[in-house]
Amino acid sequence: MDEMKFWTIIGSAHEQSNGDMDEKCELIRTALSKLSKDDARAFSTLFRAMMDRAYSWPLWGAAYVINGGCGDDTFSDFRASLISRGSTAFERALADPESLAAEDFDEDAWFYEGYQYAVTDGVKTAVGSAVNRESPHPDEPSGQEWDEDKVYELYPQLAEKFA
Repeated sequence: MDEMKFWTIIGSAHEQSNGDMDEKCELIRTALSKLSKDDARAFSTLFRAMMDRAYSWPLWGAAYVINGGCGDDTFSDFRASLISRGSTAFERALADPESLAAEDFDEDAWFYEGYQYAVTDGVKTAVGSAVNRESPHPDEPSGQEWDEDKVYELYPQLAEKFA
């Protein structure tokens, strides 16, 4: 499994779900459960790599402004939900978190708790057991840390839309 196939699977579930996160989770779970063991393991590794790539202060700041606060668990849900939207949305948000101001916003879809569990369940079904991480989760987000008192100033378009 390469990154292109990874994003194809994600994109297909996103398009077929019409924005319904419960449906999207069922679609991704089913798609992953049908993969070979090797492809399912590779998908899991790529998913974790994308979660780690998105573990950045700039993206966390955007999520904080959008949600009016954002702890560790909520940011994890946000990153998984962002991945679920596909490669284009993911890369755009990483390159410019402020670009999220142009997106339609549905709190349930952007901070959805179940997507990463659907990935884990689908992979576990295909492999027959849970897949362990190949590398540890980063200790700290990448990028420049922000101050909660000033984070809204860093994202004026998001602050205007969500504050």
